[in-house]
Amino acid sequence: MKVGLIGTGLMGLPMAQRLVAAEDVALWAYNRTESKLAPLRSVSVAIASSVSELVHHCDVLILMLSDAPAIQAVLLSSEVRPLLANRTVIQMGTIAPSQSREIAIAITAAGGDYLEAPVLGSIPEATAGKLQVMVGSSEAQFQQWASLLQHFGTPRWIGEVGAAAALKLALNQLIGSLTTAFALSVGFVQRQGVEVETLMEILRQSALYAPTFDKKLQRMVDRDFANPNFPTKHLLKDMNLALTEAEAAGLHGDALAGVCQILMQACELGLQDQDYSALFEAVNPSSKG
Repeated sequence: MKVGLIGTGLMGLPMAQRLVAAEDVALWAYNRTESKLAPLRSVSVAIASSVSELVHHCDVLILMLSDAPAIQAVLLSSEVRPLLANRTVIQMGTIAPSQSREIAIAITAAGGDYLEAPVLGSIPEATAGKLQVMVGSSEAQFQQWASLLQHFGTPRWIGEVGAAAALKLALNQLIGSLTTAFALSVGFVQRQGVEVETLMEILRQSALYAPTFDKKLQRMVDRDFANPNFPTKHLLKDMNLALTEAEAAGLHGDALAGVCQILMQACELGLQDQDYSALFEAVNPSSKG
C-alpha cells in the first residue's frame, strides 16, 4: 500500500516512523518546512518535493496538519484538487466538525474519498503506537482502513464525518480547562504559604484528582515549559474552535472563553511555542510571585 503522509511535525514524525516499521506500507512524506523531513530521509521514506508529487504516487493520504486553513492551502489548491480523484484522504489533525464536513464535501466533489481520524495522546503515545484513534466515516470506510489506523493505536468508530472531530474537541477542551483550573489552585496555595505537596497529597486521595495534574505539576513549579508535547498555540487554536462550535450548538461557553483568554495571555508573553503548561505563567505571573 502506497501511503502519503502530509505533516511531519511533533505528532506527524513519530506517526510516520510507525508506518516506516509497517511491512505493508510504502511511505511517501511531505512537509512544508523541509527540515522536519530530515529524520525520514535515511529510513527508506520517499520524500516528495511537492504535494502534487506525493498525491500522484499514493493511494491514500494521511493529513497531520495544524488546522483547517493549512489543509485548504496544501490539499485543496487549484493545482492539487484535480489529482484527488480515486484517492482516499484520512484527516488526523484537530479541526472543527463543521470544517471537517466542508473538507469532506470538497474532496468528494473532486472524486476522492474522505474520513476523519483525530487522535488522543501525545508524542510518547504516538511513538509507542498507543494513540486513541477516533474515526468519523461510514462503517464501510472504517472497516476498510482500520488495519492502517491500527499502526497508530486503537481505532474506534464514532459515527459519520464530524462526530469524531466533535469528540476530539470535547476532549481537548478538558485539557485546557483542567490545566487552567489546576494552575490556579497551585498558584493560590503558593501565595497563601501552603506547600504544594500538601495540596497534592490531599488531591491525589480525592475524587477531584486527574493524572494530568501530576504530569504538569513539576513544569509549573519549575516554570520549565521547554520541549513541548503540545504547544500553547495549538491548544489555544483548539480551545477557540471548541468555543465557537459550542456556542453554535447553543451552549454557554463563558468558562471556556476565560480559558482562551488565559492561553492568549501566555502566547502574548512569548510562550506560544512552549508546552501548554505555560498557561501557569499567565495565571500566576512570576514577576508577582
